[in-house]
Amino acid sequence: MEETMKKNLSLLAAFLVVGFCAAPASAADHYISGMAGISWMNEVDFEDNDSSVDFSYEADMSSGLALLGAVGCDYGDYRLEAEIGYQKNDTSALTVNGLPFIPDMKGDGSVLSLMANAAYDIDLGGGVEFYPTVGIGIAQVSFNDFQIAALPQDYNFNETTLAYQIGAGLAVPIGSGVMIDARYRYFATTDFTVPATGLIVDGYEASVSSHSALLGLRVGF
Repeated sequence: MEETMKKNLSLLAAFLVVGFCAAPASAADHYISGMAGISWMNEVDFEDNDSSVDFSYEADMSSGLALLGAVGCDYGDYRLEAEIGYQKNDTSALTVNGLPFIPDMKGDGSVLSLMANAAYDIDLGGGVEFYPTVGIGIAQVSFNDFQIAALPQDYNFNETTLAYQIGAGLAVPIGSGVMIDARYRYFATTDFTVPATGLIVDGYEASVSSHSALLGLRVGF
């Protein structure tokens, strides 16, 4: 069942990325963009699937790196684009049922995402544009060298799930076909299952979300 779900999610992502330019591409200007910035991942809650026990783990995350790259079609008032993203945040502490458990954690969490985005450009004059943006796609969430349920060994896992994002940005022209682009992004996944640790045989349910401040360039071609 899990493999079938992952296959369906992959097919959905392929459909979104390949089909996002279903509108006549010949009527659009094309561009590539790249952005980098700081990501603040929210606390990650791990809810135990075993109904016979009541464990809740919360992993605190430090700020980290976010990178985005996209190729898109610009239709004037709106844009459609395919985006690949990566963000990585170190784990800083772990609590169990709200009580300190591992106050100085090691390990990190990362997210690799493939998104189809839409943006609506509002002309502010002088070529400056303000835009809201939304996106949907898939994400692979990974935790590396991560401890949970007091396991003596490091715990590693990765799971694939649906993801979405919303944000807003400001783009300022700095040359012919080149814009400097600043953006705020809220990114989140749907719930996914974290594999069992051996102590909790039914695994955990979790999701991740983050806020990012990004800066980059958009180049038309």
